[in-house]
Formats: sequence, C-alpha cells, structure tokens
Amino acid sequence: MAARKGLVKRLKRGVYLLVPLEAGPERQWSEASFVIAAALAEPAVVAYLSAIRYWNWTEQLPGTVYVQTTQRKSKTAQDILGVRYRFVRVSPSRLFGYMEEHVDNQPFNVTDKEKTLIDSADRPDLSGGIVTVVQAAEEAVRELDWHLLDRYLQRFPRGAAIKRLMFLIEKAGCDNPDAVRLLERWQSRLTAGIVLLEPGLPVRGPIVTRWRIRLNVAGLERTEK
Repeated sequence: MAARKGLVKRLKRGVYLLVPLEAGPERQWSEASFVIAAALAEPAVVAYLSAIRYWNWTEQLPGTVYVQTTQRKSKTAQDILGVRYRFVRVSPSRLFGYMEEHVDNQPFNVTDKEKTLIDSADRPDLSGGIVTVVQAAEEAVRELDWHLLDRYLQRFPRGAAIKRLMFLIEKAGCDNPDAVRLLERWQSRLTAGIVLLEPGLPVRGPIVTRWRIRLNVAGLERTEK
C-alpha cells in the first residue's frame, strides 16, 4: 500500500527508499541522492561533476549523479525521483582515491579531492566540460595534497589526463613549492603525441608544446608555446 501511494520507492530487489512527505505530490526528492547512488551499484563511488559539486568547486547544480563502479550494469542510466543516475564502469585498478561521507548519518562514497581532479581531467565530458574543469582546478589548487596527487598519478595510466591536468594546474597559477616540483617531475614523464584539451571538439587551435596539448577551446589560448 505504501509503495502504491509513493511513500516507498523500490530502488532494486530488496532495497527500498522511504520518501518523506515533504517530497511533495510528485515525489521529486533528491536531498539524499548520493545515498541513493550507494544503493544502486556495488561498489558505487560518486564522481566527476557530482564530486566537483560536492567539493564546492562549481556552482552548477547537476541534474545527473555520476557514479563510478566496477559492476557491469544492464542500464547505464536510471531515473529515480527526478534525479538521473549515470553509471560509469571503470577497471578495478582505477577505482581508488575515495572516502566515506554521510548525509543524515547515511554513508556514501565520493572521490576525494585529488582523485576528483584527475578523473575530471580524464573525462571532461562527464565533468561539465573543460571550462567547468578549468574553474574547478582554480579552486582545487588551494586545497590539494600534492604528495597524494603525485602518488595517484603514478597509479593512473592515462597520459592524456596527465597532460590536461598539468596544464590546468599551471594555468591556475599555483606557486606552492610542492606543486611546482610536481609539474617539473611530470613534464619530463609525458607520453608522446598531442592530445585535445576538450575531447570531442574539432582538432584546431594552438598547441602548448610544454604539455603536448592542443587548446581547441576558445578563450584558453596561451602566449607561451
């Protein structure tokens, strides 16, 4: 009876969500969307644009909760109470760098600040686009653990993400000595080839040879090459 009235929402077999009365007649309730995400996959880690928002690096209010998981899902997206959940399957070796947080004493996992920035550089398309990632990097450089970021980069075998990330950190103008050393270290470890700053956009724009990256997004050009 409660389910028919909308007071209980079935998330998956054996897992139900109690919908509070203040959700309104259409039962559109997303206050605990990260907790709901934790129940939809095993494992489940809130990531990409959702994590950027969680760390207050953007003012965007995403309509989608992005969830990293190693689980193979029959559907890559699911709509619950007006919120879309998108599942991004990653290899077990790439599901690291997350922490447990809580909403009303209910736990969920979210990528930590360092892994959030790496993931965003790897998949700008899931992170609000490169302009949002640039803005996030400008906020993040004040808060990062540079030694932890360095260790994470050694575990993340994707050269394109590293090139974008180093460019973004340098563009943010961070003068932290640990950040400067990290930039110097990774500048000497770059993989061959030129990558696009914004994947999926046309191959055009100036190349920053220092980071082997093509600035194919207007407004992000640099004078030094």
